Amino acid sequence: MNNCERIARSTTTEVLNPVGLLQRAYEQMMHLKSPLLGSCTACIVVMDKEKKEVSAANLGDSGFMVVRGDVVVYQSQEQQHYFNTPYQLSISNNRLGVIQDRPSDADTTTISIQKGDLIVMATDGLFDNMFQQQIVERLQRIDRYAPSYEALKQAADKLAADARNLAMDEDYMSPFAMKAQHYGLNFRGGKLDDITVLLASVVDCYDGDGKDNT
Repeated sequence: MNNCERIARSTTTEVLNPVGLLQRAYEQMMHLKSPLLGSCTACIVVMDKEKKEVSAANLGDSGFMVVRGDVVVYQSQEQQHYFNTPYQLSISNNRLGVIQDRPSDADTTTISIQKGDLIVMATDGLFDNMFQQQIVERLQRIDRYAPSYEALKQAADKLAADARNLAMDEDYMSPFAMKAQHYGLNFRGGKLDDITVLLASVVDCYDGDGKDNT
């Protein structure tokens, strides 16, 4: 993700392609003199203010959702090889038995957006422990048409904290527990996992000519 951020910040004259961005960042990792071994899921969302849309590439079980008022207009679907085994980018030095998906395997989509939309990006630690409606309810406290940075940060922190508390509740019938039971596993409770939450809002902005853009 550090590579993705660096590439995105250095590209100022074109709208980035999410899969292309992910591919370039992955290739940089592959060509390190001392490659870092490991794997990760990935979710890249790029906003085009001229077309008023977001394009995304999501690989694995991280993901994002677009919330309009109290309605989820889009939520990405996780990619799994089999239960609890998500797609993932990996650098393994050709070790046997290591799942190694490619950036081109990412699920891609383009969605129209409008002023007031909230975009939630998160790792599976959020989505495995909180249902869609629980997330939406917590977002209703935000002034979505003119939110401050601090309000967005506090909401994201609160979502992460709530997910963490639910992850430690052994009696909670979490989204992950429901999936596990669907696959015939006797599991109840939350799922302890990494939890990262990013929250963005679609607001008006002004270009150098004073034109109003979303």
